[in-house]
Amino acid sequence: MSQDEFAQLEVAASEQGLTPSEWFRETLLASVNGQEPKASDPGGTGHAVMAELVALRAILLNVMFRLANGQPLTAEEMQRLIDRADSDKLRKARERLLQAQESEGQRKEKS
Repeated sequence: MSQDEFAQLEVAASEQGLTPSEWFRETLLASVNGQEPKASDPGGTGHAVMAELVALRAILLNVMFRLANGQPLTAEEMQRLIDRADSDKLRKARERLLQAQESEGQRKEKS
């Protein structure tokens, strides 16, 4: 494989939020098993789970902060917290996944 070909594969892996080895493994196993590779797009399972975790974390932290400070929480306030967490959970999940990917890339460069 030429360096240019390898660079193209690295770009394909990066676009899906995967390391080259993860992308190779996923793509090759899918091919061997006659399947399509799993998509790592924002609508994918991993992103959906991360988005829900981000929203849950935001809600939990806000509720715990209010309770710890002796502030009552009405049903309306709770609904506002839920709506706010839901409104930007996908964006925040993408940001967190990108940060993790960049952090992983920096660790590999130092090795």
